[in-house]
Amino acid sequence: MKQMRTPPLEVRIKEIQAEVEAIIDARAQAVARDSPGVPIGVIRNLLTARAPACPCSQYLQLGRAE
Repeated sequence: MKQMRTPPLEVRIKEIQAEVEAIIDARAQAVARDSPGVPIGVIRNLLTARAPACPCSQYLQLGRAE
């Protein structure tokens, strides 16, 4: 049986960051549907402002808000 190789940490981090960004963007789009006239960038900034350090901490903060 062939052993599966784990991608390097840098690759895994970039994949996770891309996934988190997509989740945050989807949440911003959902909020935008209920907030006509508010720019999507403003909504995204409001969603992530509680944890500005990195997308991973922003995702964790969003999960706590639900």
